[in-house]
Amino acid sequence: MDKIKNLSEFANKRYGQNFLKNEHIIKQIIQAMPKDNLRVAEIGPGLGDLTKELINVRSVTAFEVDKRLCSHLHSRFNEQINRGILTLNCGDVLKEWDNGGLLDEKYHLVANLPYYIATNIILKALKDENCQSILVMVQLEVAKKFSAKVGDRAFSALSVLVQSIGYGKIVFEVGAENFVPPPKVTSATLLIKKDMSQDNRGFEDFLKIAFKQPRKKLFKNLSTHYPKDKITTLFLELNISLNIRPHETETSIYHHLYNKLNEDIDGREKNNNRREKRASKREKRPSR
Repeated sequence: MDKIKNLSEFANKRYGQNFLKNEHIIKQIIQAMPKDNLRVAEIGPGLGDLTKELINVRSVTAFEVDKRLCSHLHSRFNEQINRGILTLNCGDVLKEWDNGGLLDEKYHLVANLPYYIATNIILKALKDENCQSILVMVQLEVAKKFSAKVGDRAFSALSVLVQSIGYGKIVFEVGAENFVPPPKVTSATLLIKKDMSQDNRGFEDFLKIAFKQPRKKLFKNLSTHYPKDKITTLFLELNISLNIRPHETETSIYHHLYNKLNEDIDGREKNNNRREKRASKREKRPSR
């Protein structure tokens, strides 16, 4: 099963499979990898063309959900698996993260990601303390959202999350003709280098509110969940125009707004919790 002739028929739409066939692009991905010796996690290795180049320079742990492809990969890389250069996990990679983490050591994520779960995978990798960098092939529009700078029309909640822990950039674009079957969109190789990891669900929820209607004013979006007078006071303190749009606002400003807008709420919740505990204790006291 070393060669699969009809790739278009073999590709499984359920898993969003588009096989990268251009060897030059694969070598470009390898060249863009960080220059160290950390293990690589590859998600969706497919037929193993990128895997083949990765194991020439790194130890690799690959995650493949398609049982047919797992069988193919076991056959193609039997020697490397036996030597411990390649570890192949067959199953849902998202469940691996849900069970506590992708790998028990520091690693780089390098992959041609299935489009339907690309954003979810990148978000999980951003939170994973063991993940040091992310180098992935994704849909161009998704890559733009993760790598955009403030002021760009593509600047989004995803851009803010990346800038909160490091930086992202598009390394190069890849046309549909380089895949079998060809997708209906242009792809791009996205590189995210991390200085830290951050798992703050509250901040993510805050950004969803801030970017709920990206072309509306930030003030209007925030006012659907926070008091207008509080927002106005903060905007004046930070010298922010009340007409500013979400994509025109710096990442540092989002963190400041989040902390200030939620501190009163957190304080009220803590006070309410204290009152509830005191009331509960009074109820449990025996009557005299």
